[in-house]
Amino acid sequence: MASRALDLSNASWRKSSYSNGTGGNCVEVGENFPGIVPVRDSKDPQGPALLFSAAGWSSFVAAVKADA
Repeated sequence: MASRALDLSNASWRKSSYSNGTGGNCVEVGENFPGIVPVRDSKDPQGPALLFSAAGWSSFVAAVKADA
């Protein structure tokens, strides 16, 4: 199966609502990528992004909220 790169250069990123103004450990989530959720470290915005399926990301978020 062929793989293709996802162009994130013009992505719109949303920072975690758990972020604070002191530069803590935060993630940003790319928006408007149907079926895929790019996630990156807010402290390294030029660094790599991890790509998750939308279903996998939703499952992860639900599990984190359930354990909160």
